[in-house]
Amino acid sequence: MDAMDHAIIAELERDGRLTNVELAHRVGLTTGPCLRRVQRLEADGVIRGYRAAIDPTAVGRSFEVLLDVTLDSQDAETVEYFERTLTQAGEVLELRRLFGSPDYFVRVAVADLAAYEAFLSQHVMTIPRVKNVTSHFTMKNIKPAP
Repeated sequence: MDAMDHAIIAELERDGRLTNVELAHRVGLTTGPCLRRVQRLEADGVIRGYRAAIDPTAVGRSFEVLLDVTLDSQDAETVEYFERTLTQAGEVLELRRLFGSPDYFVRVAVADLAAYEAFLSQHVMTIPRVKNVTSHFTMKNIKPAP
């Protein structure tokens, strides 16, 4: 990847709906070479896809909670079941397995505190071998994820 590829990526990160003509103009290329570069970046897996940034309030998911989760066992069956169960939960925006303690970082979005309590008690706490869950409530989001 060269500087032009990085410029293309930066522009698409800012606005994934740019037309090829506008993208080419912004990075200083003609449309043909720009399109070929974008297609190569897509084929190489550098650009993994495009998506819309949705206002969480508009869809009833403005209450975000960050969870630290520790399991009482790290055997393959326990880990696979935990990961599969939370991956399938629509409330889970992000799930990361960590080195050390806690075992997992989970970012959850729901409508409100009552919805979070229901999600925690009916989904997370029913997963076998969950040892500890610590919930963190955001005071202020200083730099939101893109």
